[in-house]
Amino acid sequence: MTTSSRAQSFNMAAAEYAASRPSYPPELFDAIEEFAGRSLTGARVADIGAGTGIATALLCGRGAEVTAVEPGAEMAAQCRREVPGVPVVRGDGNALPLADTSHDFLTYAQSWHWTDPAVSVPEALRVLRSDGALAIWWNTTTFDVPWIHAQHLRIAHYSGTKPKPAARPDDAEAIRLAGLTGLRVARRRMQWSRTVSLDTHLANISSRSALLVLDENRWRTFLAEEHRLLSTAFPDDTIEETYLVDLLVGRLPS
Repeated sequence: MTTSSRAQSFNMAAAEYAASRPSYPPELFDAIEEFAGRSLTGARVADIGAGTGIATALLCGRGAEVTAVEPGAEMAAQCRREVPGVPVVRGDGNALPLADTSHDFLTYAQSWHWTDPAVSVPEALRVLRSDGALAIWWNTTTFDVPWIHAQHLRIAHYSGTKPKPAARPDDAEAIRLAGLTGLRVARRRMQWSRTVSLDTHLANISSRSALLVLDENRWRTFLAEEHRLLSTAFPDDTIEETYLVDLLVGRLPS
C-alpha cells in the first residue's frame, strides 16, 4: 500500500472523520503564538492539509484570517460544510496554490508527514512572509497509558503496519525527521484528553488510514473485536482518550 493511497483514503470517511476525530487544546495555539512572536488574531493563515477543518475552525476562533488547503475532494467538501465562509482551495503541501510572501502562518495539523520535506519546506518558505512561521503538529499516541499502547499494537498488527517506537525522539532528532534543519525551530509537547462514547472512539480509530485501506470484511472484523475488548474494559461505554500533542514551529534564521 503506497503512501499516496493511504493519504487519499480519508476521502472514504470524511463525515466520520469530522464527527469523531479529536480536536486540539487551547495551549497549542498559545504556544504557536509564543514561538512565532506574534498573535494569530488578524494574521493571514493557510491551514495545509486541512482535512475536514478541525484546526481550521480553531484558528478562526483565535481571530485568524484562514484559507484551508486540502487535496481530497470529499474532505474539502466536508471542510466547507464544517467551516462555512472559509475559503477552501484544492492543493497540498508539495505544491501550494498560494502566492509568494502572502501569509503570516502556515499550519499543518496531522498532515506534514504526507508531504516531502525536500519540496514542502521550500514551498512553505516561498509562501511565508519574511517574519512568518510554519507550525506542524500531531496528536500522538500516549504509550504510558496501557490500554492505548495495547490498542496501538493491535492496530499495527492487524493492518500490517510497523508499530511506532515508545521512545520519542529528542528535539534535534524530531527537527531532523521533520526536515526542518536549517530553520529556527522550537518544540513543545503537551498532554490532554477528552471523554467520548465507545462508538465515537471506534469511529475515530476506524478513520485512520491504516484501517481505511483494509478490505471491508477485515475492517469490520477488527472493529468487532475492538468493541468486545473495550466493552469489557470500559463497561459504562465511556472512554478517556489521552493524547500527547507534539508541536514544531519553524522560522527563517535571523
